[in-house]
Amino acid sequence: MQLTDKHRRYWRKNLVVTALLLVIWFAVTFGVAFFARALNFTFFGWPFSFWIGSQGALLVYCLIVGFYAWYMNRLDIEHDVADGDD
Repeated sequence: MQLTDKHRRYWRKNLVVTALLLVIWFAVTFGVAFFARALNFTFFGWPFSFWIGSQGALLVYCLIVGFYAWYMNRLDIEHDVADGDD
């Protein structure tokens, strides 16, 4: 199967957004854990480093998944590869 220019643009945008979201995931997962000692203040009665590690990271992960689903749906429609089940 020969890839058209439209397919290449679609996959290029897909790879870019995936790479960007993976960088955000990495920063949240390892960046916060690395700098946890510096985040030593109380937030809603808990140490902030504990809160961001247990709750904040999960919120960011959910936002990443939600953004990816929204963006890919928009990209599918833009490039005419949507399922059509909407």
